[in-house]
Amino acid sequence: MAITDWPAEERPREKLLGRGAQALSDAELLAIFLRTGVPGKTAVDLARDLLTRFGSLRALLEADCKTFCEAPGLGAAKFAQLQATTEMARRHLAETLRRGEALTSAGDTCRYLTARLRDYPYEVFACLFLDTRHRLIEFEELFRGTIDGASVHPREVVRRALAHNAAAVILAHNHPSGIAEPSRADRHITERLSDALALVDVRVLDHLVVGDGEAVSFAERGWL
Repeated sequence: MAITDWPAEERPREKLLGRGAQALSDAELLAIFLRTGVPGKTAVDLARDLLTRFGSLRALLEADCKTFCEAPGLGAAKFAQLQATTEMARRHLAETLRRGEALTSAGDTCRYLTARLRDYPYEVFACLFLDTRHRLIEFEELFRGTIDGASVHPREVVRRALAHNAAAVILAHNHPSGIAEPSRADRHITERLSDALALVDVRVLDHLVVGDGEAVSFAERGWL
């Protein structure tokens, strides 16, 4: 049965318009993106097959072009569309931090940093540079390393903070293992950075360690 023959409240597009995107399953959201199915399968059936093939929605979103295009019902055009959609979502998150308001929402900050850092296969150390009212000046990825860690140089962090005339920073890095629990080395480098930045009157507000779908805040742990 074609989707157009389904009851209106069960069709993904109508369901989204009536109840909001959050009411849809992964398969229904993907079906709206696909728009059409393949012979013998509706877009929802195809979406379910693809989620089974890739294992999850996230795995599908992260697939490289070759792997993505090998799946039935997909191709280079769909890959380009999906990459564009994903990048728009990242930029939307970035804009929530760039509206000239103070970073009062820890949730928005955490979601943005998780989206930026979670999927790297190697460790990346980044900083949010803030003004005196804790408004975002700039986000920068400063150091990249292997899966075992990144070499973080306090002098370079201080130099970039001064270049931005920052009054405060939020530090962040990912754990490619997916486990967000900070290591002893993470705590040590945070202390070194806090001490170095304090010399130029720049405060470290937080250090977020990003894992697979979660992040640990040093401030919430009482470590800053």
